[in-house]
Amino acid sequence: MATSRRDFLIQGASAMAAASLLADNPMRLLANPLGKPIGLQLYSVTDELKKDFDGTLAQVSAIGYKEVEMAGFFGKTSAQFKKSLDDAGLHCASVHIFGDGGVEQAIDYATGVGAKYVISSVTMPARAVTPPGKSDRATHIAALNSLTSDDYKSIAERCNTLAAQVQKAGLQFAYHNHNFEFKPVGGGIGYDEILQGTDPQLVKFELDCGWMVAAGHDPVAYLTKFPDRYRLLHIKDFKPTSTPSLALDATPTGTELGRGHVDYKSIFAAAKKSGVQWYFVEQEPPFVEMPALEAIKVDYEYLHRMD
Repeated sequence: MATSRRDFLIQGASAMAAASLLADNPMRLLANPLGKPIGLQLYSVTDELKKDFDGTLAQVSAIGYKEVEMAGFFGKTSAQFKKSLDDAGLHCASVHIFGDGGVEQAIDYATGVGAKYVISSVTMPARAVTPPGKSDRATHIAALNSLTSDDYKSIAERCNTLAAQVQKAGLQFAYHNHNFEFKPVGGGIGYDEILQGTDPQLVKFELDCGWMVAAGHDPVAYLTKFPDRYRLLHIKDFKPTSTPSLALDATPTGTELGRGHVDYKSIFAAAKKSGVQWYFVEQEPPFVEMPALEAIKVDYEYLHRMD
């Protein structure tokens, strides 16, 4: 009985100590590779949000996600969007736009929901921008595939201009990559032209790890060489391909984290030594093996186990 009582007291003391530790550091309950809450890029559940906006946000939160990145406004004002996020127990860290259209609206939404970042991807040089209503996907892809080294210099200048506008609103601008930026141009690659041509104080980067790996390049190398340029990560996986994917019309097959070929253990090790502040799961549709909400749960649990 004495031994049993002693064991009971020891176990009780250990449990109290653990409870105290969690009370002092509640984020331990959300353990993950970077010691930061796991985020979700809402693009992953676009179809679900269109059908049931508040219900989908509630399901996202129930999985364990507490941070999100916006991709679209779903016909809501920034105040309505924020209320829905608050009701679901979610916080929006960044607002993602496609190209440079709607940056003023993105600034308004970011300010309204309490986000810090405005993210742009596929920012086009002036010569490649087609008038509204006269562009289709094929035309847009053709323009991306024909970008030159000078075009990427122009994109860098455009990013500097957008970033200055965003900074005046008290926010931070960042550029998000896909795969096409890594196509060789003029003896180099477009992505490096953007990195070198943008003001480090104005323009930060959201590194999409899946797209970079799909294009045949190493996120660890970029995080190590330019640790202060990266503030956000997109975490996605693709099925391996026999050759690098260098165009948006040659997209590899998306899959759940851990079921593709992206080595996130080494990426997170490098990210810990960089300026990365946020990271977001983003799975590319179509969702073949399971519905989107099941897939993002698999993604969350994969990252949760990596701690």
